Amino acid sequence: QVQLVESGGGLVQAGGSLRLSCAASGQSFSRYAMGWFRQAPGKEREFVAAISWSGGSTHYTDPRFTIQRDKGKNTVYLQMNSLKPEDTAIYYCAASWSTFVDGTPGALPDDYRYWGQGTQVTVSS
Repeated sequence: QVQLVESGGGLVQAGGSLRLSCAASGQSFSRYAMGWFRQAPGKEREFVAAISWSGGSTHYTDPRFTIQRDKGKNTVYLQMNSLKPEDTAIYYCAASWSTFVDGTPGALPDDYRYWGQGTQVTVSS
């Protein structure tokens, strides 16, 4: 089992930045690819970014966002810059089903086994 707890969300003006954190506990965090997804009201959960277990491969949908992981702290981060009102959503981090797999990490919710409870990000115009 892996437990994931997101933090760092909040209210920010358009053009601002936020850094989300996802702290992991339980089974060895470093073996999993990690992803960030978001879900706005009335919309499906969508992929934002992911990083492989080694940190050597990343996958993004938007160059404004950057994902990093700190294995020593069992934490993965999502840096979000130049935020827009349409970025408003609940942001979730997730740990993959697969372990120790190199290459581009998955972008589908079904690629991920463990999920956090989410953190709200609201961007005002």
